[in-house]
Amino acid sequence: MKEKQNGLNSLNGSNRYLLFFCAIALILLFTAPTFAEKVYIDVTSPGMKKLPVAVQNFTGGKEISDIVKDDLNFTGLFDCIDDAAQIERPEQPFNPNSWKGLGVELVVKGRVVAGKGLTVVVSAYDVSSAAEVLRKEYSGSADLLMPLAHSIANDIYKTLTGQQGIFRTKIAFIKGQGSRVKGQENSELIAHNSELYIMDWDGHRPYGLGIRGGILLSPRWSPDGTKLLYSAERNRSWDIYALDMSAMKEKNIVRLSGLNMSGNFFPNNREFVFSSSKDGKSNIHVGDISNMKGWKLVSSPWIDVSPSVSPDGNHILFVSNRSGSPQIYMSNKDGNGVRRLTFEGTYNTSPAWSSKGDRIAFVRMIGGRNQIFIIKPDGNGSIQLTDKGNNEDPSFSPDGRHIVFTSDRDGAKGIYLMRVTGEDQKRITPKGIKATGPNWSP
Repeated sequence: MKEKQNGLNSLNGSNRYLLFFCAIALILLFTAPTFAEKVYIDVTSPGMKKLPVAVQNFTGGKEISDIVKDDLNFTGLFDCIDDAAQIERPEQPFNPNSWKGLGVELVVKGRVVAGKGLTVVVSAYDVSSAAEVLRKEYSGSADLLMPLAHSIANDIYKTLTGQQGIFRTKIAFIKGQGSRVKGQENSELIAHNSELYIMDWDGHRPYGLGIRGGILLSPRWSPDGTKLLYSAERNRSWDIYALDMSAMKEKNIVRLSGLNMSGNFFPNNREFVFSSSKDGKSNIHVGDISNMKGWKLVSSPWIDVSPSVSPDGNHILFVSNRSGSPQIYMSNKDGNGVRRLTFEGTYNTSPAWSSKGDRIAFVRMIGGRNQIFIIKPDGNGSIQLTDKGNNEDPSFSPDGRHIVFTSDRDGAKGIYLMRVTGEDQKRITPKGIKATGPNWSP
């Protein structure tokens, strides 16, 4: 790769964002947690039923327990029983007999400890054994109430399922005006006068990173969550950049003639895929963020765009018009063994891997509108998930159970969230802003 990088340039407000990330780390554990060995619900079981649990209002901190309930409820795995159905008051000691008649499996109690900052003591009790299966103390500054509540939800989720929760994850997106690249048959949604933003997984606490440009698009997290890869049009040049999230510094890593669009990282957090039209037509390339070298991965006389690396790094998805219309193809990591995955529809694009590599989300045009589908890596099992408005830019949650995406169903484009089944679709960005191109953090 002959492109030259501009060097590392400090961003406006970098100290503010560095302090923010440091503050997040200050949610400290004071009492060693105890976790249950019992798994209450098998999240992989296709016939599972919602598990009844009770998250009682935390004494002195109902706002925290409400966030925990919202987190658990949205997973679709749990049924948090209403406050009115609870016999035992939150301030009373746990009594298993108060819950057996309600079919509750786990009871969560919490209290806010008076003092400087925010300290919350949380306990969870197994109703059948009457044992305390989780006890933990959380502490942080008062402005970190939401991430603290998400941490509590994560620990409860792990107690119930044995797996990590997603409630402390982030979503990167582009805030600005939405449109498409003119003259590109398979262009991605972009934003003018735009800025790179990050928000909590549920849409709360959005904030700008100070990365601005005439056009920004395709933010992609590195697997370790330390970098963001994205494309930007600046000074009439379409380049690819990487943002170091700890130092909040930007690096120009691809500067070639033509249109250069970022894909995602390989598992090693260094190499990444991208498409470039430097030779007059778009082909798939691989770059290395550490040494600024790169090579062409998929070369053909057709237009090849939108590359996406599988979680294990062994396969590459991309979109090509080699069959006459945009369709999704897969190759081996060396670019060989190209095979076609989509055969239905005349416009299929924007492929994205699930975290386990067992499913692929993509966009298909139906009746002049874009809708999100999922398929298996062998091309079978296609399922349509959306049917209202135009829906694009799918990205899986780290646990593979949710998808975030762009939709214009309410008029202005915004970021939406749904379960991988297509259930419980809801907008998570305010209607007052235009938001596109979401990508879920590890």
